[in-house]
Amino acid sequence: MPDMRLIGHLADEAGARTFADYLYVQGIESQLEHQKQDGWAIWILDEDKIDNAAGLLTAFRQNPADPKYRTEGKSAAELRAGAEKDKAAYRKKLQDRRHLFRPLTPYGFGPLTFVLIVMCLAVFVLSNYGDSPRKVIGLFITEFSDSYQYDTTLPEIRHGQVWRLLTPVFIHFGFAHIIFNMLCLRDLGSMIEGRQSSVHLALLTLVIAAASNLGEFYFGHGPIFGGMSGVIYGLLGYIWMRGKFDPASGLYLHPTTVLMMIVWFFACLAGFIPNIANATHAVGLGMGLAWGFLSSLRYR
Repeated sequence: MPDMRLIGHLADEAGARTFADYLYVQGIESQLEHQKQDGWAIWILDEDKIDNAAGLLTAFRQNPADPKYRTEGKSAAELRAGAEKDKAAYRKKLQDRRHLFRPLTPYGFGPLTFVLIVMCLAVFVLSNYGDSPRKVIGLFITEFSDSYQYDTTLPEIRHGQVWRLLTPVFIHFGFAHIIFNMLCLRDLGSMIEGRQSSVHLALLTLVIAAASNLGEFYFGHGPIFGGMSGVIYGLLGYIWMRGKFDPASGLYLHPTTVLMMIVWFFACLAGFIPNIANATHAVGLGMGLAWGFLSSLRYR
């Protein structure tokens, strides 16, 4: 048994199992092995706990009838039952990661994801495939004149048109823009709906969309922007962190996917790709990373 260390033997099985339970409650995992000549061998799995376990064995030999050893047997059973329950829950939620990003993923097309895509496509058609944005002026974060003058205080939102915080995400400027965004949204949104819920995706979308749209308005290109990419980067960051720090969530992105998206992010930021809402990307990604990391702390 090269991965374990022997700390000693006990003559009878009952005593050995009582001592093993006591060790388990102390946070020391052990394994028993019956040996014909020496009795029951006690192996310790963690080499760093050898000395502590050996000291406990010496104390047990001196007074094996101490009531504390019997009392700990019940605690050990409860702890083991809890550990098995956690393992079962982990196995239930964890899926084969090789299948998580296939087209039309095994969890299906999320209903909210489908609705979001249909809304984007409808707005795309209404705007003459992105060539006539004034046809959907009511969806921009604020209105602007033909000379692109606008009010930085967002008067429409202040007077009740709060949907404008969200609706810029439905506006797309060209076929490449909408195709790329919809493919990403299909996979990322459906994954969150399949592993968590449509309500969770709705909350993520609303909060990230509002924050990233405000970020682009004040730190980017003013009101003339649109697209789902801020939300997409938010979902990317959220899934990335949940998969990294809470694997049992079932959320996972292949490292190559993450790398490609981050490279694209910095290529746009550096100006290699023109007319990109970089503030939207940055705010969305930052919020997703923080949300995913902080929510994973609950399960660690």
